[in-house]
Amino acid sequence: MANDPDAKRLLWFVFAGSRGGLNRLKIISKLKEKPFNTNQLAKEMNLDYKAIQHHIKVLEKNNMISKVGEKYGVAYFISNFLEVNMETFEEIEAKLDKSK
Repeated sequence: MANDPDAKRLLWFVFAGSRGGLNRLKIISKLKEKPFNTNQLAKEMNLDYKAIQHHIKVLEKNNMISKVGEKYGVAYFISNFLEVNMETFEEIEAKLDKSK
């Protein structure tokens, strides 16, 4: 499943081909370190809570993250799908870092 061309295309779209991709990339980088809830991510990244909520919805919809808990106690983790495709994610991350 690693190097799946459809997965690669999806990752490129979510992180490089759409508005806010860079923030989503940063969110995933934070979640690779440890699980966070929406409020913690907003503080950690110095972004608006509503912006983080939006990016979380996009990441969930595209199966990049999974959640555990309910309401305010929800913690977000990297999904199994993203873990399997981590090599592609890191490739995108490296290319976008170079373009800054």
